[in-house]
Amino acid sequence: MEHLVDHMRTSYHSLHEPTCVLCNKHCRSFDSLREHLIGPLPKQECNKLFKILGCKFCLSILESPHALKLHQHRCRFSAVNYGTMSRPANKSTTVVDNGFSSHVVALACQMVDGGGNNESMDVCARVCMVDEYENIIFHVYVKPPISVPNYRYENSGIGGEHLRDGMPLKQVQRRIEEFLCNGEAMWKIRSPKAGKARILVGHHLHPLLQSLHLQYPSFMIRDTAAYPPLMKTNKLSNSLKYLTQTYLGYDIQAGVQDPYEDCVATMRLYLRMRNQVHQREDYPQASDPRNRNNFAPSRQSELERMSPEAMLAISRSDYYCWCLDSM
Repeated sequence: MEHLVDHMRTSYHSLHEPTCVLCNKHCRSFDSLREHLIGPLPKQECNKLFKILGCKFCLSILESPHALKLHQHRCRFSAVNYGTMSRPANKSTTVVDNGFSSHVVALACQMVDGGGNNESMDVCARVCMVDEYENIIFHVYVKPPISVPNYRYENSGIGGEHLRDGMPLKQVQRRIEEFLCNGEAMWKIRSPKAGKARILVGHHLHPLLQSLHLQYPSFMIRDTAAYPPLMKTNKLSNSLKYLTQTYLGYDIQAGVQDPYEDCVATMRLYLRMRNQVHQREDYPQASDPRNRNNFAPSRQSELERMSPEAMLAISRSDYYCWCLDSM
C-alpha cells in the first residue's frame, strides 16, 4: 500500500485518461492503450475480445459485431476533397467569412526556406484557417519579408509567382488576431469559456506562431502535438500524418502538402477528443489549489487505509482534458 500511494502521488491517474474498458487499466496516452490492446505483447484477455468487438480508431468496445460495423462506418472519416477549393484562386486571393459563429478555429501554414544556417529557417508562405464545420474563413499567400532561396516546390506547390503579390506579413498578423480575439482585447482574455475570444487548434503551433510573430494565451491553444493522450508512449509528439491515419482513418500529406488539409485534420482530432464523455468533477486538475493536499505526505497513514478505487476518486489529472471545453 505504501508503494501504491507513492505511485498514485506521482502518476496523476484520473477519469480523463485513456482507459481500457475491459480491465480498467489507466494509460497515459492512446498509443499506450493501443499497445495494451493490440500491440506486440497485449494483455491476452483484452486482445481476444478487442479483435471481435473493438474499434481500431477510437479504441472503444461495442456490444456486438453488427454494432461495431455500424460504429466504424461513422467513426472513420473520409479524406478531404480539398483540390482547387482549398487553394486561393489566384496569386493574391483571400477567402474570408466575417460572419462565422464558430468558437473554435484551426490554423495551419505552409513553410518555405528562408535561409539561415544550413538553409533551415522557415518562412510562412501560405496561411489557412477553418472553423469547426471545416469551412474556410481565411486563406492567403503571404509575401515574405526576406528573400526565399528555396520554395520547396515539390512539397509546397508554391513558387515565386504565388508570393510576389501576396498579403504582407503584418497585415496577415492583424487579420489572424482579429479572428482569434473576436473583438476582445488580448489582455482581457482570461478563459476559453468566458468572453468572445476563440480557441485555437493546430499541430506544433508554437513554431507556427513564431513564424507569424504572433502571441496567444496558452490556455486558449489546443495543440495536437502536445496533448498527452495523443503523444507517443515515450512522451514525444506524433506526426499529424500518423495521428490522422491512426485516429481518423485516412491519409494526408501525400505529395504536395496543403494547409487546408492539415487544418481539417487537426480540427477533427480536436473534436474527437473534446466529444469524449467523462464523468464530471468539481475541480478536475491537480494544479487546482483545492487538490493540493489530496496526496499530502501528512495523510500517508490515511491514504494507505484507502482502497485503490477511493484513491482514484481523489486523484486528478496533470493536464487539461479537452472534454472540459464542452462543459
